Amino acid sequence: MFDAREKVALFIDGANLYSTAKAIGFDIDYKRLLKEFQGQAYLLRAYYYTALIEDQEYSSIRPLIDWLDYNGYKVITKPVKEFIDSAGRRKVKGNMDIELAVDAMELVDHVDHVVLFSGDGDFRSLVEALQRKGRKVSVVSTLKTQPPMIADDLRRQADHFIDLATLANKIGRDPAERPMRPAVSDDMDDEDDDY
Repeated sequence: MFDAREKVALFIDGANLYSTAKAIGFDIDYKRLLKEFQGQAYLLRAYYYTALIEDQEYSSIRPLIDWLDYNGYKVITKPVKEFIDSAGRRKVKGNMDIELAVDAMELVDHVDHVVLFSGDGDFRSLVEALQRKGRKVSVVSTLKTQPPMIADDLRRQADHFIDLATLANKIGRDPAERPMRPAVSDDMDDEDDDY
């Protein structure tokens, strides 16, 4: 599927990849992910796309974004849009599809192989456009969930489909690497009971 001589670019739909990995039960180790693809071919770029809630005092995704930015990924973010739906509920929307598609089309003349980490069917037209430019396109998602996380038309359009589940042992985070949380002492438990 990969040729060591080809230039490869990764385009990661962050929210989609996170949901897919969670659905099949593992966490992505982004350092291992880079190494895996660097071992397959010449990795020219690795892009990571995600939307952020700007007004939050703390965002759980911020440490990941900062780490990626300093460790070989080109991180593209934008603020989420907030709106009230017809039922009066507050909703947020943060779609990065256009940014990803524009970047892929701008880079198409400099790569041989594009690897798209997303199962979103909206990317079928992008995959087709990249192929018309003579580029090979692999799509990474999964069929292991019910329903599958990848749109059927996207999978059919891609030159290669890589099931994320088959990469779990290569790019998954080792649970033993997680820092241990300090144990709560019995003294603290007694103090909590007093209130």
